[in-house]
Amino acid sequence: MIRPRALRHGDAIAVVAPASHCPREEFDRGVAEIARLGFLPVFSHDVFARGTFSAGSAEMRATDFMRAWTDPSVAALVAVRGGYGSVQLLPLLDAAAIRRTPKLFIGYSDTTSLLSWLTLQCGLTALHGPMVDRRLARGEDGYDAASLMALLHDGVNLRLTAPQVAALREGECAGRMYGGTLTQLVASLGTPYAFLPPSGAVLFLEDVNERPYKIDRMLTQLRLAGVLERAAALVFGEMPGCDEPDGEITARDAIAAATRDFPGPVLFGFPSGHTRGPMVTLPLGVQVRVIASPQPALIVEEAPVG
Repeated sequence: MIRPRALRHGDAIAVVAPASHCPREEFDRGVAEIARLGFLPVFSHDVFARGTFSAGSAEMRATDFMRAWTDPSVAALVAVRGGYGSVQLLPLLDAAAIRRTPKLFIGYSDTTSLLSWLTLQCGLTALHGPMVDRRLARGEDGYDAASLMALLHDGVNLRLTAPQVAALREGECAGRMYGGTLTQLVASLGTPYAFLPPSGAVLFLEDVNERPYKIDRMLTQLRLAGVLERAAALVFGEMPGCDEPDGEITARDAIAAATRDFPGPVLFGFPSGHTRGPMVTLPLGVQVRVIASPQPALIVEEAPVG
């Protein structure tokens, strides 16, 4: 894996819009939070563009992304928000230039398409972390600053956990972590950008507002595509809004049933991505250890930055 350099106080972080836009007030609050953390937020006017579904045309978004990525004064990129449209950029991005000028990309949700491409096809590390909209813009209520800052600077031996994380299957193992939003990962199958992690990977899978049968369907598709058999461990997010309205069947129920024969540890409720509280940042493309008991946790064994 190619590891971008660690960030330093005063480094420039480019704010880009590979998917949808967000309200200007929200944008301004998020940019102010980046500055409060000690970095210099930079962006072009293109982040405010609006198209039918996304923040301007795919060509505009891809050009702005590559401009920020290849700018030697920029140390990292963070997405404005998810929404829709990141997958449209993939055929328009220059993988060779991406590898020559490695940087950290920070995002989640719809930008899972970019996170997967950067880690699996470009061989770079990345962060499944807070975006501007509803995360950085909300300050400490929206994201966990400790995990984000630790991983921007190093992160080795960082222990990541939360009281709500539960073990559905016991065990302990280590592997490189990949993943993101389940809907985006499943949608990639059958394309040139298919989510096909290496054998022995730790998969992080999360989503929002998907009914339990849909979660089962997506996990079934990953199993039939041979993705789950590549995994040494599975770590699921909180899955907010994914229980049946009457509460009779929950996302946890569906995941427990779908993974009952999985041979490694399975954790549920990890607060990264779509969460009810502050979002914890996870490193992608690096070695982590999954511990199911006594307190389920992830231990970062390799820094995402060099």
